[in-house]
Amino acid sequence: MTNDSSSTYAQAGVDTAAGDLAVELMKSAVSATHGPEVLGGVGGFAGLFDVSFLKSFDKPLLATSTDGVGTKVAIAQAIDKHDTIGQDLVGMVVDDIVVVGAKPLFMTDYIACGKVVPNRIADIVAGIARACSATGTALVGGETAEHPGLLGPDDYDVAGAAVGAVEADAVLGADRVQHGDVVLALGSSGLHSNGYSLVRHILAGAGISYTDRSDELGTTWGEALLEPTRLYTSPLLRLLADPQLAASVHSLSHVTGGGIAVNLARVLPRGAWAELDRASWSPAPVFRVLSDLAGTSLESAEGTWNLGIGFFAVVAPGAVDGIVAALKQDGIPAWVAGTVSTDARDFTGFEQGAKGVDGGAVRLVGSYA
Repeated sequence: MTNDSSSTYAQAGVDTAAGDLAVELMKSAVSATHGPEVLGGVGGFAGLFDVSFLKSFDKPLLATSTDGVGTKVAIAQAIDKHDTIGQDLVGMVVDDIVVVGAKPLFMTDYIACGKVVPNRIADIVAGIARACSATGTALVGGETAEHPGLLGPDDYDVAGAAVGAVEADAVLGADRVQHGDVVLALGSSGLHSNGYSLVRHILAGAGISYTDRSDELGTTWGEALLEPTRLYTSPLLRLLADPQLAASVHSLSHVTGGGIAVNLARVLPRGAWAELDRASWSPAPVFRVLSDLAGTSLESAEGTWNLGIGFFAVVAPGAVDGIVAALKQDGIPAWVAGTVSTDARDFTGFEQGAKGVDGGAVRLVGSYA
């Protein structure tokens, strides 16, 4: 009966044997993210994580985040390169958790596909596992679902969720921000995982294939666009663990959907504002080439792409040099992009009230370097 059932399911387009093989191929990568807190190994119905250490907290808070990679996966599928998209997923999920000052504990992933190709699934999960290891996050579980008829044989989508923990009195946020605080911009590695619907629209309109070489970018379009999302969690956690610098970090912002000004406004208090000086940085060639192809300005993309800023840190002015040096030592370029003010002013032309947050106001001024 079991064999007949499996055969019938296979005729419907679902290959359970391929799914089992995919799990076997990813096992070692997933297990490498497990510390002594993870119980039960790979393959359980639920992941188990020992949180006994939270007993030492005065008031432990759990932080959680969920996200996907979006249409960047279409480029991975187009050039059949799947070993970096997992890092993008971890960056989108886990780096949201550190925004509140929390340390990520564990993550789960979900991959929906039209057909399970074991090596492809293993590549995706290996990328997730590597990034989890880099951020100190245990990959405790996941799911691969085959959806024939809904997705094409080479189509897939990825999503994930993670949980972290933070002491209540250590939570970062707008309530800590003060007049005169400095806004530090932390450099991105490229487009990260936002605005790819616009990217694909621009290239399609220009008749450019992902396998075409770009002389300006020095590689093919597909390779350039799959540049993995930079991971900020570990460098920021090390910064927050530094007894001389931690108290000077007041709020953090992950620059994802909505672009630059919107995401910074979310972590400023109501009535506070900041003007970001475009001249303080120069967007990478990938942003400039895409804008040129579209016949638009870099300024018009500020609400879609990060344009070279992956994170913001709002910090006390006296700690700027030390924080910039600490981040640089961890491979994260950082620079002063603006200053926070609570002086009364007209907010015409500012971004505010973004993502449902009644926060501060931000606008970009000047011209890019």
